[in-house]
Order: sequence, then structure tokens, then C-alpha cells
Amino acid sequence: MKKMLAALLAALMVLSLAACGGSAKTYKIGICQLVQHPALDAATQGFKDALTEKLGDKVVFDEQNAQGDSATCAVITTGFVSNQYDLIMANATPALQAAVSATDTIPILGTSVTDYASALAVEAAADGSLGMNVSGTSDGVPAQLYADCVVELVPDAKKVSILYCSAEPNSVLQADQFIACMDAAGVATEVFTFADSNDIQSVATAAVEGADALYIPTDNTAASNMTIISGVCEPAGIPVICGEEGMCSGGGLATVSISYYDIGTACGEMAYEILVNGADVSKMPVGYSKNPVKKYNADYAAAIGFTMPEGYEAIAE
Repeated sequence: MKKMLAALLAALMVLSLAACGGSAKTYKIGICQLVQHPALDAATQGFKDALTEKLGDKVVFDEQNAQGDSATCAVITTGFVSNQYDLIMANATPALQAAVSATDTIPILGTSVTDYASALAVEAAADGSLGMNVSGTSDGVPAQLYADCVVELVPDAKKVSILYCSAEPNSVLQADQFIACMDAAGVATEVFTFADSNDIQSVATAAVEGADALYIPTDNTAASNMTIISGVCEPAGIPVICGEEGMCSGGGLATVSISYYDIGTACGEMAYEILVNGADVSKMPVGYSKNPVKKYNADYAAAIGFTMPEGYEAIAE
């Protein structure tokens, strides 16, 4: 009888341990990144690193890249929904828009999105939350800081050209804000847009004609094609003010830089709170970088014979 009881207790212990082991949830996360370029790559890496540090092998990522195609973002995010993933991370505005169109129940976190309210045509609450299954982190930097760069670097500027992809809503928003700042400074602006990467060289060539400087917002299509843009602007000796550091490294003069890795990391920390601690994504304010830094590309400055004033940090090679 004692042997039977001991055997029964041992069996119960085994079953109990098996049940505990089986209850350790593995979280499935779909990552949709619009296009491959250094800023978005850094944000995705920061997101993954933050969650892997906290969850180890209890988190599984399905990371997919849309190669710059909004329609592909829709296919990717629809797949995530069909697979009933626990959370979707959307890297860049078109990826976020596609995810929102695909589901209103699975938590969605964006990153590298400049303005969530305008991208999603919703009104944010006073605390920055969106009241829906979406939150995340922003790469937004006040337009005034870029305008200040132009005035500081090219004080005699009479005309500044603005270059961006017309298919990217956040680029339109940033351009409008920049124009308002330059209007206040008494500097004329002219907008030049391209529909896709096939038009960039011809549009950039038109943009530098008669311009004293060029401004490019945090535009993903432009960021992926800075070699083409630099090939036009550098021979023309045009100071190019870029929306972010990766773009500037690829062929610009100066930028107001944030860390995309850091905003990706913050996004990952938000994901942990949702997945593990049950945080309500609809009540989570969108996060912003608190430490923008003025930086410059030393190689580009040398190539156009430009002497940088104090207060700008050289981008590390």
C-alpha cells in the first residue's frame, strides 16, 4: 500500500511539473518593416534585443521586410493576423497603416513613425494615447530644429528646396511644418516630390537648381536611395539637411539626430508590458526621443568645401 501511495505521489509530481513547464507561454510577434535602411534596421534590432533580454527563448519573431512596397505590408500583416500572433510591431508608417487595416484586436506597436494621429487619421488624447489597439514610439523631431540648422549653416539662404516621396504621409507633414518655420524666418521654399525611387535622380536634379540648401525629412524612400541623391547634390555643392543620421551618413551634410535603436528598445519595453504584465495598449502614450543631437557628415562637408560651426558632432564612421 505504501509503495502504491509513493508511486501515486511521484506520478502526481511529474504531472505537476509537466503542467508548470507547459504553462510557460511562448509569445509570437510579427515584425513588418517597410524597407531596409540603417535607421529602420536599428529600430527593429532595438525592439528585438529588448524583448530577448527579458524573455529569452520565450519570444519568437517572424520578421519580414516589405522592400518599400505598401501593398506588401498589407500582405505581411494580414498573414500575422491569420496566424493569430500575440503582437504586431510595425516599423514605419505604411507598415503601421497596413497593420491597423488588418486587425483592430491584436495589439500593434509602431516605431519610426513621426506622427501617429495624422498617419491614422485619429485624434490623440492629451497624454498621447490613441484609444485604440495601437501605440509605439516616434522618430519625430520638432521641425524648428531643422529650420534652425538651415539658418545657422546657410545664413544667406534665399531659397531652400524640399525633397521627399509623395506617397509617405509623414514626409508631407514634416515638409509642411518645415515650410511654416522657414516662412517665419523669411526664407522661400519649394517642394519637389517623387512617386518612387525611379524618379529620384531627375527630381533631385531639378531640386538643386537655384537652391541654396536642400531639406529631406525622415522619408524612407529617400533614405534608401541617398547614394543617388548625394550623386546629384555633392557635385552641385549643396548643403543637405537630412531628417536622420543614417540619411546624413549616406550623403547629407547635417541632421538633428535621435537614436533609432533607442526608440526600438523603448518599443520593445512597451511590448513586454503588454504581453507579460497585461498593459492596455489603447492607454499607452506614444513615446518620443528626449535627446536630439546636431550632427554632421565630415566626408560630405569636405567634399563640398564646407566648414562646420561649433555645436555639431561628427557622425562616427
